[in-house]
Amino acid sequence: MIKTDLPIYLASKSPRRKHLLELLNLKFKTFNVDLNEEILDGEHPVKTVKRLSEQKLLEARKRISSEGIFITADTIVVLEDRIIGKPRDEADAEKILKSLSGKTHAVYTGFAVSNTVKNLTLIEYEKTLVTFRHLENEEILDYIKSGSPMDKAGAYGIQDDFGAVFVRRIDGCYYNVVGLPLTKLYDALKKVI
Repeated sequence: MIKTDLPIYLASKSPRRKHLLELLNLKFKTFNVDLNEEILDGEHPVKTVKRLSEQKLLEARKRISSEGIFITADTIVVLEDRIIGKPRDEADAEKILKSLSGKTHAVYTGFAVSNTVKNLTLIEYEKTLVTFRHLENEEILDYIKSGSPMDKAGAYGIQDDFGAVFVRRIDGCYYNVVGLPLTKLYDALKKVI
């Protein structure tokens, strides 16, 4: 178990990340950081998620001046060397889901954990391979109508919604696909506390 007297801050608006952190029995506060999650042409996915996590950490430190443990994260989907973030609109969500249909893609989550008292920051990442079954057009359109894909990298959620039935197989950390690689995050928290 992780024990600390320092406040813990999760800088994320994702309800999925909040739920995952609750699984570690931690008391924490959440808040959102506004960041243009810019995808740079030619940048390796690992560098992208680590860069975005670090940028979110810097923004989080501007918002909260008190000392504590800060956690930030960013998730992307990569298909055939192309980085896919969150869909811009419903048409983009449809295009993304059609491109993932019947194929294997990679999910990368980068995260930063920082103890401001010790001035110690770790920036890590996890990669999981996800294989989709062939998706029917009607399934894709119904899923988009639900609104679920609009705030998710790759336009789907593997957890608790219809997006779960798109997935035929995963190789790696399930929680990474949800939004936080719990084992790696837990190990990083133990190191900074």
